[in-house]
Amino acid sequence: MAATAIEWTEVTWNPTTGCDRTSPGCDHCYAMTLAKRLKAMGQPKYQNDGDPRTSGPGFDVTVHPDTLDLPFTWHAPKTVFVNSMSDLFHERVPEDFIRRVFDVMKATPQHQYQVLTKRSHRLRAIADQLEWPSNVWMGVSVENQKYAFRTRHLKEVPAAVRFLSVEPLLGPVELDLDRIDWVIVGGESGIGARPIDPIWVRVVRDRCAETNTAFFFKQWGGRTPKQNGRILDGATWSELPKARAGIHG
Repeated sequence: MAATAIEWTEVTWNPTTGCDRTSPGCDHCYAMTLAKRLKAMGQPKYQNDGDPRTSGPGFDVTVHPDTLDLPFTWHAPKTVFVNSMSDLFHERVPEDFIRRVFDVMKATPQHQYQVLTKRSHRLRAIADQLEWPSNVWMGVSVENQKYAFRTRHLKEVPAAVRFLSVEPLLGPVELDLDRIDWVIVGGESGIGARPIDPIWVRVVRDRCAETNTAFFFKQWGGRTPKQNGRILDGATWSELPKARAGIHG
């Protein structure tokens, strides 16, 4: 477990590490940059090198069975972002290992887990082979209109809460929010951060208001995540999805 500055969660848990680029939202991936730094520091999780064309030093996809027991050791309930340094539904993560992660989440109902993927095709393909406890929220990333199809795949997943991470928002996007419970929007941060247009953000916010979907504006982005703050039209938007007793039909 690691405390995190990510505004919409409390801690991170990484039963897998490593990834590679799959769409434009990955171009300035913070996790890839952080993995390179951790590798240089001798962190054992990041000693595996990936393909330099798509990932980078210390960022090959690796599973870590030794981390699976960690949630059982946390005494207080936590909101947990699963795999901040990877993608649980990456093609090189064995399906059996994904099931083991889900088994841990089911066995620790005191925690709230947030799982996020860009591999929505695989998510949809194996969703019916997983148990979906009510403390698992499932999300997909959508950075522009081209990748809005991930939302359709997410809707086929029987998660208690379905959410979208529209970060980094790289262009205008029209979203179908039917059966979507939560939308997070944010600008890119880091060296070479691509700009975000406030009009794009307002369109998503207003669509959330029309559909009664919780809206969370994370950041404008810039050289650092907090450089330009997170105020939108004079307000801070930190809505969270309503808890549900069961799962979607």
